[in-house]
Amino acid sequence: MIETVKQIPELDHVDRTQAVWPLRVARICAETQILPPPDVTAAARAESDRIKTLPPEVYRDELEAVLVDKGCHVALQWMHDARLFDHFLPEVEATVDFSQEAGRRHKDVWEHTKMVVRQSVPRPAVRWAALLHDIGKVKTRTYTPDGGVHFHRHSEVGARMFEDVSRRLRFDKPVKHKLKFLILHHLRPNQYDGSWTDSAVRRFGRELEAHLQDLLDLSRADITSARPGKRAAGLRQISDLSERITKLREEDAIQPPLPTGIGNVIMDHFKLPASRLIGDLKKRLEAEIEAGTLEPRREAEYYLARVSVLLTELQGS
Repeated sequence: MIETVKQIPELDHVDRTQAVWPLRVARICAETQILPPPDVTAAARAESDRIKTLPPEVYRDELEAVLVDKGCHVALQWMHDARLFDHFLPEVEATVDFSQEAGRRHKDVWEHTKMVVRQSVPRPAVRWAALLHDIGKVKTRTYTPDGGVHFHRHSEVGARMFEDVSRRLRFDKPVKHKLKFLILHHLRPNQYDGSWTDSAVRRFGRELEAHLQDLLDLSRADITSARPGKRAAGLRQISDLSERITKLREEDAIQPPLPTGIGNVIMDHFKLPASRLIGDLKKRLEAEIEAGTLEPRREAEYYLARVSVLLTELQGS
């Protein structure tokens, strides 16, 4: 339960003559996990328009300090209460009281978002992605005749919405790219099940490689079911995916999917000179192994029939 007290000693050192002061209070909330007294909240709300005068970078950096602290969920709620999202992050403000399932408060997008931020590892990129991962739901909610709620393609819509957020808060290009990627793909790890082939797992790891750890950590935090058994099962599933990716990478490092010397075998069998064509053929074979249409780690002769077909295709193009 979040505690509200008459006074927090740290608040005495906040200079209210500066426009940034409500954000400094938010940082104190995040550090102490205590809400300020109502008069402080009322004063911040009354002066919330002054936030507009801050450089975007200041707002961004102050909020990032809030996000990575242990009481981030307390501070985020206080920022909403004080209307500190209205100017710089209206996309976040729009999720408040926006229902995901009728009659279930813990399924409110805002309540869910705070849980995801709190549960996520305290790395800035993961916490920012946790805060923004469901902003697309506001524009994608639809109802079915039986009362169901759906948010089709909300991750894609959210990633497009993040373009405006990124410009507004002036994220640098690497951070912008990472956050957009995490928002766009945040559902993918939770689509995994044990029936995936090794080729499918390899492809998943390759496609998401640069952001894989952050994405897996975000997906773990995104499991907020009130049913402990369902949450535990979801976490096990993501751990299983992570372990399979690691195991396959270790195996591939020891023994690559294609046999050593396959290039020489291809040149000898088809009487071909050393050239770029041999490298292109190997890449095509590797791609088909990853797609699951060829088996990995077979003897060189196994691949020659496919090379014959590939040569016909390449020479005819």
